[in-house]
Amino acid sequence: MKISQLWSYPVKSMVGEQVPHVELSSLGIVGDRHWAIRDLERGGIRGGKKIGALMQCAAQRRGDDVVITLPNGATVSSQDADVDAVLTQALGHTVSLEALPADNNLDHFRRGPGDSDDPLQELRAIFGRTEDEPLPNFAAFPPEVVEFESPPGAHYDCWPLMVMTTSAMDALRAALPSSVIDERRFRPSMMVETQEAGHVEFSWKGKRAQMGSAVVEFLDPCPRCVMVTQAVNADIGPDRDILRHIVRDLDQNVGMYARVITRGSVSVGDTVQFL
Repeated sequence: MKISQLWSYPVKSMVGEQVPHVELSSLGIVGDRHWAIRDLERGGIRGGKKIGALMQCAAQRRGDDVVITLPNGATVSSQDADVDAVLTQALGHTVSLEALPADNNLDHFRRGPGDSDDPLQELRAIFGRTEDEPLPNFAAFPPEVVEFESPPGAHYDCWPLMVMTTSAMDALRAALPSSVIDERRFRPSMMVETQEAGHVEFSWKGKRAQMGSAVVEFLDPCPRCVMVTQAVNADIGPDRDILRHIVRDLDQNVGMYARVITRGSVSVGDTVQFL
């Protein structure tokens, strides 16, 4: 097995960019999701589960700043004085672009109020589940995400890395021939080229692997949410069938959560060797 793609996501829930190599720290890919969007009306950091139009924006790092391409093709920089106003207009929500706090202020990460007073309805909306579909097994998530939008110190949803395989992508395309199966729907940190068929990564739980000079540990399969159904651009439109297949046929999961055991560098083409 080898690394076929590496992705960096400068802004939480926005499309990222493929990169030739990454540095891994205990918090995952260095610089990943350094920025996030705060909802100034409802409160709290918000991702694509709540503001779907975030997935139609793309972010690229430029030194210490980020340049965001909006759905209409215009761009705005984190340096621009009107960046919050531009994003507010583009997203249809009153928002601000915020970086990770240098002092790790816990209030920055605290979860904002839900959109519904009914907890079950709120969860079904977040995970895109119909009334007759099960909710995920929440044991896959770290306990702190009950109180915080993301684990304090980071803007990723649950765990530092999302690892997917080329065989899983092939299996999705075979199962959903009428759907557009694109990596940008699933937001992998790493894509591993595999020779086996199907969702082979599900068997990796608890294993450790050497990637470049880093070592990662595979945790649990990733329960998928409403984000995989949302539009990314004109070619990758909204599609509910993808999530229906994942819930019905894949026990709700695509890809594997992972964490970093040994810091190091990983490049496209590096082998993935179980330890």
